[in-house]
Amino acid sequence: MAYHSGYGAPGSKHRVRAAPDPPPLFDDTSGGYSSQVGGYAAPGTDVAFSVNHLLGDPMTNMAMAYGSSIASHGKDMMHKELHRFVSMNKLKYFFAVDTAYVAKKLGLLVFPYTHQNWEMQYSHDVPLPPRQDLNAPDLYIPTMAFITYVLLAGMALGIQQRFSPEVLGLCASTALAWVLVEVLALLLGLYLVTVRSSLSTFHLLAYSGYKYVGMILSVLTGLLFGSDGYYVALAWTSAALMYFTVRSLRTAAQGPDSMGSPAPQQRLQLYLTLGAAAFQPLIIYWLTFHLVR
Repeated sequence: MAYHSGYGAPGSKHRVRAAPDPPPLFDDTSGGYSSQVGGYAAPGTDVAFSVNHLLGDPMTNMAMAYGSSIASHGKDMMHKELHRFVSMNKLKYFFAVDTAYVAKKLGLLVFPYTHQNWEMQYSHDVPLPPRQDLNAPDLYIPTMAFITYVLLAGMALGIQQRFSPEVLGLCASTALAWVLVEVLALLLGLYLVTVRSSLSTFHLLAYSGYKYVGMILSVLTGLLFGSDGYYVALAWTSAALMYFTVRSLRTAAQGPDSMGSPAPQQRLQLYLTLGAAAFQPLIIYWLTFHLVR
């Protein structure tokens, strides 16, 4: 009786050795790859390899260095042009204020008639900052007054059920545009009359921005006491601002640089100052009458 070749006869103590496994159909090449399932690389390996290869490329490094150089050069040019038109040191001068100065300046804007000395103070031919000289113009009060005026206008429009973002934005942009137009007109007038003075654009912007204080008082009084209170406050603040503008601008325009000017030029200076002062009540009324009803 024949038996399978893998086993001995019945009762035999010796088991016949099994036949070896057949050779694989394909060679095992998994030793050269990652041990991950399926033979794929770990997530992020290709990305890391690409980044390292990119950073190690000389052309890439050169391009990055060139781009950084261009950005640095552009930043230097921007700072240079900014300092050309707007001097940070001069701008800091107009914001060098303290609480005592702000309180006294607001009182001077509301009641300037008892003030005697309107000349700016100097130390070694350098004007003293506003916190040390009440007559020095500043941009802190005009800036804060403009923001307060916009907020007060929004409250007045809300009380009258007429508030909307578009109307409030138009009110703010109109108030700012009128001041800029006034400054440009003063600069043109100073150029035409060839006035030699120490007045700069910041000085004119400060003097023109003081009208926001009168606008706030007029609107606030109108909201509390009606149209009658508004017109009384408008008349008072307008007269005070006109007096303040004439005395301040005339004293500043007739500085040391303008001494010895001919009489016709001095008369033109005076006319320009009076014209700027007379224009203040018109702007205050135009920007506030629609907020009080």
